[in-house]
Amino acid sequence: MQFSIVGLDENSIHVHAPLAPNVNIHGTGFAGSIYSLAVLTGWAMVSHIMELKGIEGDLVVGKAEIRYRLPVESDINCYCQVSDKHVNEMVGRLAQSGNGRLKLDIVIGDKAAVLSAMYVVVGV
Repeated sequence: MQFSIVGLDENSIHVHAPLAPNVNIHGTGFAGSIYSLAVLTGWAMVSHIMELKGIEGDLVVGKAEIRYRLPVESDINCYCQVSDKHVNEMVGRLAQSGNGRLKLDIVIGDKAAVLSAMYVVVGV
């Protein structure tokens, strides 16, 4: 897929992948690549949050659903932002019950597709 993280801070991430290795028979972005890159984007965001917060645990994708709206005709760019409020809720729940959940929306391109996913951190 040849992806790279081109932007990352405590509340947002931007992942990029060139179209060429992720193209379908129509010359647009392959749905499987788009889905995988979006899931990876959210995974990287939560992993980064865990690292920043000093959280040790297992990270799993509890549920993920994508809505394809338009063909992706150029390089694939995935964007995700998360609020401090939602991060703090996840951290609090993890401390109380041993697992925390964080729902993320990952936007592909200019809303060509949107992945809504629930990431679950299981404390160790």
